[in-house]
Amino acid sequence: MDTYVTFGVAAILTLFFLLRYVSRMKRREAAARAAVARGELFSDGPRSQHPHINTSGCIGCGACTQVCPEGDVLAMLGGKAAVVNGHKCIGHSLCAEACPVGAITMVRASASMEADMPALSPQYETNIHNLFVVGELGGLALIKNAINQGRECIDTVAARIKGNGRRIRDAYDVVIVGAGPGGISASLRAIEHKLNYITLEQDEVGGTIAKFPRQKLVLTSPVELPLYGKMTKRELSKENLLAIWQKVLSRADFKVRAGEKVNEITKDNDGVFEIVTPKGQYRAQVVVLALGRAGTPRKLGVKGEDLPKVMYRLIEADHYKNKKIVVVGGGDSAVEAAMGLAHQQGNQVTLSYRKECFSRIKDRNMRRVQQCMANGKMQVIFNSVPAEFKERSVVLEVNGSLQEIPNDYVWIFAGGVPPSDFLRRIGIQLGTRDITLEAAKEARQEALFRGQLVEV
Repeated sequence: MDTYVTFGVAAILTLFFLLRYVSRMKRREAAARAAVARGELFSDGPRSQHPHINTSGCIGCGACTQVCPEGDVLAMLGGKAAVVNGHKCIGHSLCAEACPVGAITMVRASASMEADMPALSPQYETNIHNLFVVGELGGLALIKNAINQGRECIDTVAARIKGNGRRIRDAYDVVIVGAGPGGISASLRAIEHKLNYITLEQDEVGGTIAKFPRQKLVLTSPVELPLYGKMTKRELSKENLLAIWQKVLSRADFKVRAGEKVNEITKDNDGVFEIVTPKGQYRAQVVVLALGRAGTPRKLGVKGEDLPKVMYRLIEADHYKNKKIVVVGGGDSAVEAAMGLAHQQGNQVTLSYRKECFSRIKDRNMRRVQQCMANGKMQVIFNSVPAEFKERSVVLEVNGSLQEIPNDYVWIFAGGVPPSDFLRRIGIQLGTRDITLEAAKEARQEALFRGQLVEV
């Protein structure tokens, strides 16, 4: 009798865990199908970095699909991990770290997706000797990547300058263009290496980060900052990061000239660069471009867009109360701005988006905006584009018909115009290499070197 009871209990427990497993697999499959559907709405594919999955090595554990802060970049299809929303990837690399068998490497998009991105060597050098590009301009988003690249790039520069022993009179060792994450990291590393440098920034120190809305989450993983050490917090807001930078820069001999835009970079027969700004000229052995890709805010070309009430950046949402507001765009910046404004007293916020649903925002933003829509905090009008901005209203074209709504302020978040013309003008080669194939080849060669793969 005891034997039957034991077998019965074992059978019930086995059935319980089996049903849980089957239920979990069904939920995962449903989530994968939904992710694929969302990915098809935004079918351009990966814009820059994204995971490359070795399907023959993938064991189908699904660990990689559960760790990405951006949501459903990866999903399980046919028992294997697959990239379904590559456009969301900004290079956290947590999926690669989570894979227990090393079947994931981070690579870059194909050349066809990078027509306006500079072709770079593994040391971030352009086709022009001693002219480097770091950060988002090189195709890798994420502040962590910019900080790492700025640090590594100056290591290369310092080794090159000290190796040839060439120091040019009346010329800097390196001119760093841009004082955002990559530029600040490069500047601090230049101080560590005792290089003669200057940093030029067209706006204010902090770059685009300084223009982010208050309390925006900007860093989600630890990173090493020169002259500071490891920033161990897993989450840092805009204010936290700016405070750290200010603390380090105030202690260091940070040589920066803000409000000075670089207009031209040329190279003489001696290999020395001349950097021209409206305020002066600089000579340097090496130039590091740490510019963002956003550049100038992209305009829509809509009548009335030059009105004072139309803006492209929101920093202090709490300065606007009891207003009728229209936000244009469907990315994270637009959604976050709309929600920030919607939570201010008395505001009536309308978000206009040209597609039929959100397809490229973070999961946490998707949940928050759906909650705002449900509780009436804000209105979202899909399949709509601005037709005209007037003094006291906005005219939207919604599914082919015009709709006019009262309005006090408009914010447009349509991305930025990258500085491609500037790069071409100074001679930098753009988008002619298939970096995905190169990265995959490099990853394979490295794995073979380490003995992780065996050629057959």
